[in-house]
Amino acid sequence: NLLAEKVEQLMEWSSRRSVVRMNGDKFRRFVKAPPRNYSVVVMFTALQPQRQCSVCRQANEEYQVLANSWRYSSAFSNKLFFTIVDYDEGADVFQQLNMNSAPTFMHFPPKGKPKRADTFDLQRIGFAAEQLAKWIADRTDVHIRVFRPPNYSGTIALALLVSLVGGLLYLRRNNLEFIYNKTGWAMAALCVVFAMTSGQMWNHIRGPPYAHKNPQNGQVSYIHGSSQAQFVAESHIILLLS
Repeated sequence: NLLAEKVEQLMEWSSRRSVVRMNGDKFRRFVKAPPRNYSVVVMFTALQPQRQCSVCRQANEEYQVLANSWRYSSAFSNKLFFTIVDYDEGADVFQQLNMNSAPTFMHFPPKGKPKRADTFDLQRIGFAAEQLAKWIADRTDVHIRVFRPPNYSGTIALALLVSLVGGLLYLRRNNLEFIYNKTGWAMAALCVVFAMTSGQMWNHIRGPPYAHKNPQNGQVSYIHGSSQAQFVAESHIILLLS
C-alpha cells in the first residue's frame, strides 16, 4: 500500500509538472526510502538569483526539454520520474550526499544504492537533453526521444542573410568582379578554418557550461581541470590572446 501511494503521488505531481520539485523530506521519502519500483532522475541545482549560477539555468532548460519529451511521449509510464532539488530548498540533501557543486544529475535505481555510473559526467559530456537521454537509456533502458519546441530564429537569420546577399548582388549586377577576387575567398576560407579549430565547434556539439561556480564558496573556475573537457570561457580567452 505504501508503494502504491508513493507511485500515485508521483504520478499526480508529474501530471502537473514534468519535473517534480523536492525538498529534503520529499527526497528522503520518495527517492531514498524503500519500497520503490521506479527510477528517479534528480537534478541538484542552485537556481536562486542570489546564487548567480548561469550554468544551472542553462542546464535546467535542457532538463525541462527532456522531462517534457518523456511526459508527452506515448511510452510515458510510472517507471521513471524527473525531479529537482534546489540548494536553497534542500541544503540538507546536499550535505547528506557530500555534494559541493551544481548542477549535478543523479539516477537513483529502483533497488540498491546509486553506483558511480549513476552520476552523469556533465563536465565531459555537457548537459544537452540528447546526451542526458542517452545516459538515462543506459541506466534504465527507458528510451526518450527528445522533442524541442520550434525555434525559427535560425530560419529567419538564414532568410535575412540570403536576402542581404541577393540584394547586394542585384545592386552590383553590372560589376561582379569581386566574386572572382582570390584574396576575398582566401580570407573567408581562413575565417572558416579558425572557427573550426578555435574550440567553438566543440562547444556547439558538446554544450559545455560557460564556467563553473562552486555553490559552497562562490569560487568561479574558467579553466577546466581536465584535458578531456573545457569551458566556453576557455575558447574566449584563447580568442582574446590571439
